[in-house]
Amino acid sequence: MESSQRDAVPAGRMDTPTTDAAIRDLTAAFGNRLVTSQAVREQHGNTLTWIPNQPPDAVVFPQSAEDVQQIVRICARYRVPVIPYGTGTSLEGHINAPFGGVSVDFRDMNRILAVHAEDLDCVIEPGVTRKMLNDHLRDQGLFFPIDPGADASLGGMAATRASGTNAVRYGTMKDNVLAMKVVLANGEIMTTSRRARKSSSGYDLTRLMVGSEGTLGVIVELTLKLHGIPEAISAGICPFPSVEAACNATILTIQSGIPVARIELLDALQVRASNAYSKLSLPETPMLLCEFHGSEAGVAEQAQRFGEIAKDLGGGPFEWATRAEDRTRLWQARHDGYWAARGLRPGASALATDVCVPISRLAECVTETQRDVKENGLVAPIVGHVGDGNFHLSLLLDMNDENEVKLAKKFLERLAERALRMEGTCTGEHGVGQGKMKYLPAEHGAPAMTAMRAIKQALDPFNLLNPGKILPTK
Repeated sequence: MESSQRDAVPAGRMDTPTTDAAIRDLTAAFGNRLVTSQAVREQHGNTLTWIPNQPPDAVVFPQSAEDVQQIVRICARYRVPVIPYGTGTSLEGHINAPFGGVSVDFRDMNRILAVHAEDLDCVIEPGVTRKMLNDHLRDQGLFFPIDPGADASLGGMAATRASGTNAVRYGTMKDNVLAMKVVLANGEIMTTSRRARKSSSGYDLTRLMVGSEGTLGVIVELTLKLHGIPEAISAGICPFPSVEAACNATILTIQSGIPVARIELLDALQVRASNAYSKLSLPETPMLLCEFHGSEAGVAEQAQRFGEIAKDLGGGPFEWATRAEDRTRLWQARHDGYWAARGLRPGASALATDVCVPISRLAECVTETQRDVKENGLVAPIVGHVGDGNFHLSLLLDMNDENEVKLAKKFLERLAERALRMEGTCTGEHGVGQGKMKYLPAEHGAPAMTAMRAIKQALDPFNLLNPGKILPTK
C-alpha cells in the first residue's frame, strides 16, 4: 500500500538521546530479548488502515508480569511510549508507534495458569491465543466462545473489546472477562476484580480496561469465563433472494427468542469470493450461515423454527452440515472472508471496516450501504455478525488511484455517519485505534469525551501508554 495515499497523523518522535538511554537500560535488563533490527521493528508497526506504518524504536519480549513492570518503569523514567503487541491482527492501527517508543510483544507470555472447571473459568497470560486455549480445554469438555476471524491473542482481544461469530449467543469480550491484572503507567500492578461471577463492589475496573486498547494499562493476566461444549451442534446455510430478506429473517429469529449460536450474513459477492478461495460450491446469492447449540431435541426445534421464518421470507432450501468436519470447513470459509475478498481484485489493497446498528435498523443500513457502494463504482463485499446488528465490508482499492482513494474515504465517512444516524456505533468490534478517532465526538458527545480524557489523564498523566489511539494527542 503506497504511503503517499495514506492519511498523516500527528507524530512526534522522542528525542534520540532519550530513546537511546531507555533502550540502553532495557538492553541491560533484557539482553537479546530487546530487539532493534529494522525488520522486527517494521513487523511491529504494520497496519491495514489509511495510516502509514509507524514502527517502534525497539521491541522487547517479556516473560512475566514482573518483566512488564520493569519495562514500563524504565520507559516512564525516560518518558518513552509503551505499545502492547499481541499477534498484530488488529485492523485500525492499534499497534502503530506514531511517537516512537517500545513495543511490548507478549509472544512468550503464553501460559495457561489455571483452569477451574467447576467454576467455568480460567486464568491465562495475554499472549495465549483463542485456538491455543480451546485446544487445551477440549479434553475437559469446555471452550471459550469468542472467535474473531484471526487467531488473535486473548490479551489483544480484551484490549480491543473484540467479538466474533458466537457473540449473538455468548456475548463479546466485555461479557466474558471476569478479571484482569494490569500494569499501570507507574509500573504498579492493579487487579481489577476477583473470580466471583458478579460483584457490586466499587467501580467496574474490568469493563473500563476491556476495550481501552492499551491506553490505560498493559494487560498481564486475564480471568475468562468458560462454557461447556454443547451436547449437540448443527449448522447450515440458507440462501435468500436479497440481503434485505436475509436481514429480516435474522431480525425475526432474534425477536422470536430462538437462541441461535451463530447467524452470519454473506452477500452474493462475498459468496463468490469464498467459493473461489475455499473451494466451495455455494449458490452465489445472499446467504445466512447458522449454527444451533443445545440438546438434540432443542437443536432440532431451533432449526425448524428458523427454517419456517426463512421460508416465509423466500429463503431456502436450508442445507445442513451435520458432520464436524463439514462445519469446520464452513466456518473456516467464513473466517477466511477477508482473504477471499482480496481474490476478487488481485493486486488491490483490502481495507476492512465495520459498524453496528440496532437489529431493527440492520436491513436498512446494509441495503443503503450496498446502494452507496454501487453508485460509487466501488468493490466491497459484505459479511456480518448480523445477529447483533454488526456487519463488515472489505473495500478493495488501487491505492495509487487518487480518485478511487478519495471516493473510498468519503464512502467510509458516510458509512460511519449512517450507522450513527441509526443510533449505532462507528465500530462494533474492530476498535477505534487511529482510524476511527474522528467519529467519537459525534457518537459520544462532549461530556463523555471530557470524561474519557479525564480518565486517561488520571491513569496515564504523561500519555505514555499507546499514545495516539482512541483519544487524539494534542
